[in-house]
Amino acid sequence: MATAAVGTAEDRTISRKVGQPPTRTKCPAPFLLKTYELLELEEEEENYSEKNKVVSWNEEGTGFVVWSPAEFSELMLPKYFKHNNFSSFIRQLNTYGFKKVASKRWEFSHEKFKRGSKHLLGKITRKKSDPSAFPAYLKPCDQILAAKEGNNISLQLLMEENHNLRKERLELEMQIAHFKTLETKLMECLSQYVGNQHNKVRRLF
Repeated sequence: MATAAVGTAEDRTISRKVGQPPTRTKCPAPFLLKTYELLELEEEEENYSEKNKVVSWNEEGTGFVVWSPAEFSELMLPKYFKHNNFSSFIRQLNTYGFKKVASKRWEFSHEKFKRGSKHLLGKITRKKSDPSAFPAYLKPCDQILAAKEGNNISLQLLMEENHNLRKERLELEMQIAHFKTLETKLMECLSQYVGNQHNKVRRLF
């Protein structure tokens, strides 16, 4: 009797294990999901091309590049993240373990953030802040470095914006010069026409 009771208990344990639901896949963080969808949707746009791209996957699909931080901040961030702070976007990337992998462009990479691998996003976790082993009076150094990084990013954005404004001014100056040339030609034609009409009137008398 005792043996049968033990067997029955084991059977119940096995049946409970078999009936357990499968482990659910962890949902990715909204920031990661929005960043991934941003890249996917931008490549699907009809007017997307190599010349006018603002942000895109790199050639290997192992990371992404923000080609124009100024336009990215003005157009993309408000559309997907409800703000236009590029520095804040980069801080979020750092929080999830992304690395800047190029010195001359804003290219970021993470081993689990790849084109066509949306299922890996749930495996990317936010960094946990480890307790500092340094004395409290040394902690402000980290804040200074973070502020310096933010200032460098802001400077880069200002330089790009300044470059764009200079380019626009040059184009406007060229247009103004073109219109002035047209105006001069029109005045010459008008003067010539008036002169011819005057000569015709004099011949009549």
